[in-house]
Amino acid sequence: MRALYMAVGRGAVACATPAAAVPRRSLLLSTAAAGAALQSEPIRLSGRGASGTAKLRASADAAQAAATSFVSKEEAFAWAKKDNRRLLHVVYRVGDIDRTIKSVSKTVELIRAKGGKVTREPGPVKGGKTVIAFVEDPDGYKFEILERPGTPEPLCQVMLRVGDLDRAISFYEKACGMELLRKRDNPEYKYTVAMMGYGPEDKNAVLELTYNYGVTEYDKGNAYGQIAIGTDDVYKTAEVVKLSGGQVVREAGPLPGINTKITAILDPDGWKSVFVDNIDFAKELE
Repeated sequence: MRALYMAVGRGAVACATPAAAVPRRSLLLSTAAAGAALQSEPIRLSGRGASGTAKLRASADAAQAAATSFVSKEEAFAWAKKDNRRLLHVVYRVGDIDRTIKSVSKTVELIRAKGGKVTREPGPVKGGKTVIAFVEDPDGYKFEILERPGTPEPLCQVMLRVGDLDRAISFYEKACGMELLRKRDNPEYKYTVAMMGYGPEDKNAVLELTYNYGVTEYDKGNAYGQIAIGTDDVYKTAEVVKLSGGQVVREAGPLPGINTKITAILDPDGWKSVFVDNIDFAKELE
């Protein structure tokens, strides 16, 4: 099996490209959040539509406020660790989506045969034994093809460059409920990486935080979109992010038109993530 490792602007994403089909994994969802709004008293609407709507909204807001109230930061961070989360997808902006899809889904040989650009021939990575190659898609995004064992998830990893690794690790542990899976320093090539996620790398898509010695900030450009993460409760998630010192750029609530509940946040380096309600996300896939 090979994996595609895509660098866009200052971020990167890796996805598996198996020789044989990878079995799709069922999405396991909790229904704990689904009944949160049903715990309050039944609401009887009067004949006045506006008045009834106001009462309904006020009652729902009160119920939600009670449901997202944590006694302490420790309780909030503990809840985030137990929440049912996983990386859902990554958004990058391209100029021609059909052209991009056709290019990135091929191996190095096929990309070359189709007129793609190979910027690094296959060979061992510096300081290691993993065989890699670099190619570019029509929009100039770089992909790293690397040989590695297969994983249940077709998306292997997403790489983000950060200016303060310890600060970033703390944020993703507390605000996002991730675990530090491993950390590796490479003094010879002056960088350190930390792998963060909701489970082992061989079974889950993970986040790779990369710190390059002496670089404290990066130009985000306009190609990077966001990382989407599933959660059982977007309201509690937003509160946890605020308690951890993070920035919520879209308050928790339903999206107009489709009613999927989300909340959007920025990490300390300005990288955006969106938390999506698990049950709503499953309904979108139906």
